[in-house]
Amino acid sequence: MKLDRFINRPVLSTVISIFMVILGVIGLLFLPITRYPDIAPPTIQVSTTYTGANAQTILNSVIAPLEESINGVENMLYMTSTATNTGSASINVYFKQGTDPDMAAVNVQNRVAKAQNLLPAEVTRVGVITEKRQTSMLMVFSLFSPDDRYSLEFLENYAKINVLPLIQRVSGVGAADVMATDYSMRIWLKPDVMAQYGLMPADIAGILAEQNIEAAPGQFGDQGNQSFQYVLTYKGRLQTPEEFGNMVIRANDDGQILYLKDVADIELGRLTYGFKNFQNGHNAVSAMVYQAAGSNATAIIGDITNLLEDIKKDLPPGMEIETTLNANDFLFASIHEVIKTLIEAFILVFFVVYVFLQDFRSTLIPAIAIP
Repeated sequence: MKLDRFINRPVLSTVISIFMVILGVIGLLFLPITRYPDIAPPTIQVSTTYTGANAQTILNSVIAPLEESINGVENMLYMTSTATNTGSASINVYFKQGTDPDMAAVNVQNRVAKAQNLLPAEVTRVGVITEKRQTSMLMVFSLFSPDDRYSLEFLENYAKINVLPLIQRVSGVGAADVMATDYSMRIWLKPDVMAQYGLMPADIAGILAEQNIEAAPGQFGDQGNQSFQYVLTYKGRLQTPEEFGNMVIRANDDGQILYLKDVADIELGRLTYGFKNFQNGHNAVSAMVYQAAGSNATAIIGDITNLLEDIKKDLPPGMEIETTLNANDFLFASIHEVIKTLIEAFILVFFVVYVFLQDFRSTLIPAIAIP
């Protein structure tokens, strides 16, 4: 095909240009939008908790066995580890570009399973979590009480039960994490009273393991000539500080009974006191939303924003939700600059071509082709 055909047949050139513009508009409306291109290597995160251990203990007893087992997994580039004095441990495993994150997670999980018997019993009981690490943060919003009507424990519990599950079900959300901790029964032992009775913390832990359990009590009437069969039920795990306080630690021959409330202060509090969140000086709980690969960031943020508006209608009195980070601000600013540059280029090209050709019809074709 000779190139002068586009010059001799301006209608054909115009139609082709218009067709390309239509395709561009369709792509602008429906192609995924994200803040950063997908060039980062796939990452798998392995995390766990060793309650009460310092960083050096975690490094020796948790991270070292896991690293030895994970090292050399298929398509792995390198890995980094982190241990803190709060008892948390995490290992980030980086893979070659193009590696399937799902298969990488399965391979790492298999390696972690091999090291389970080398980990401390406390870590095994808590569990080792293997998950795909999301790096594209879309939104951060906070749940808080402007008049400090609600405690931090209540806000964290409300966010985990009533807000976060709804956010996780939004299409395109890869992960949603709330920077909060769970409700826990805090048992603060009294060292001086414990010493008087000759007790150790291990003794209290044993009592808790014996008297605060969920078990199958069984049934009776299964065999024989009974007319009915009964399934036994019992209370199960204790729920209130008073119930924990009435746990029997020791019963003497003279009838004296030592209760847990005699050697400890018991309250319902947070699992850890290592961090707190504030929003404009008020107690708050923050949630971070991450994007799934291949999804449309602006559409996800729009859906989450609409969902938060619906959630606000059902919030208890004195509780509010405020968005503190929105990736759309950067995205829309970038798109605005692209459109601004496009308009400036359109005007300049149209002006320059018209000045040199002195023909409006010949100027119209390159003008249409600019978008």
